[in-house]
Amino acid sequence: MRIAFIGLGRMGWHLAGHLATAGHELSVFDIDPGAGARWAAEFTGTAASSIEEAVRDCSVVCSSVPADPQLRAIWDATQGSLADGAIWIDHSTTSAEIARELAAEAAATGRSFIDAPVSGGTVGAENGKLAVMAGGDTTAWETAAQVVAAYAARANLIGGPGAGQLTKMANQICVVGTGQALAEGLVFAEHAGLDPRKVLEVMLTGSSTSWMMENRAELMIDGNFDYGFSTTLMRKDLSLVLDEADRVGEELPVTALVADLLDEVDDMGGAAWDWCSLMQRQRGESSAS
Repeated sequence: MRIAFIGLGRMGWHLAGHLATAGHELSVFDIDPGAGARWAAEFTGTAASSIEEAVRDCSVVCSSVPADPQLRAIWDATQGSLADGAIWIDHSTTSAEIARELAAEAAATGRSFIDAPVSGGTVGAENGKLAVMAGGDTTAWETAAQVVAAYAARANLIGGPGAGQLTKMANQICVVGTGQALAEGLVFAEHAGLDPRKVLEVMLTGSSTSWMMENRAELMIDGNFDYGFSTTLMRKDLSLVLDEADRVGEELPVTALVADLLDEVDDMGGAAWDWCSLMQRQRGESSAS
């Protein structure tokens, strides 16, 4: 299958790589002019010189960009070059509103747009073990599911346009609450004079265990946050969540609190740290590895 991949950041780089490894014919593009060439030097595929060139003659386009404005920009830029009947699979985390808008615009031109945000972090992307939550047309999903199988441990069509983004919001609500609880528990153990690693060893076999505990606790104890999903990006995600909660009249007190705490992490100089640097705020520290 001929596929264009737009956006070669921490996630997109690996996703495009898995598609190339799976035998698809890849054309890639990133706003960083050197990123495509670096990717093409590592994987089998073509680095396009423009976004229009990247999508031309591709039956599927995948994208992974930071937010609504970037998604709208690349969508608008490709409309004159996008193949008839093309399926666009967007792995960005955006608002449900723009997902619905682009799905409607795609349908009006005989194409399909699927919002398909992911969970599992950069480790999941590198290992091809992401969870993909999708919204869109069921017929288009039959093809899209074959594409995302290259990097997904699980991929589900949740509902119509926007359903993938709403599911990702529910995921982020749960994960940030867990992350802050983990920071509080580990710092409590430290301040009580306990060895947090010994505490962690016990908790991993108890009722409090979670993906966050299994994959992030050791790094949080070490104060190592040079990885993963930045504070800036998680603040963006929670802004989307809280806007949608206001729209539907849902109260999210814990999520709102963690959003405020991440603002404090940003003020500490942690904009580029992984968002689990909530641990540093809990410790009252202003530096991280």
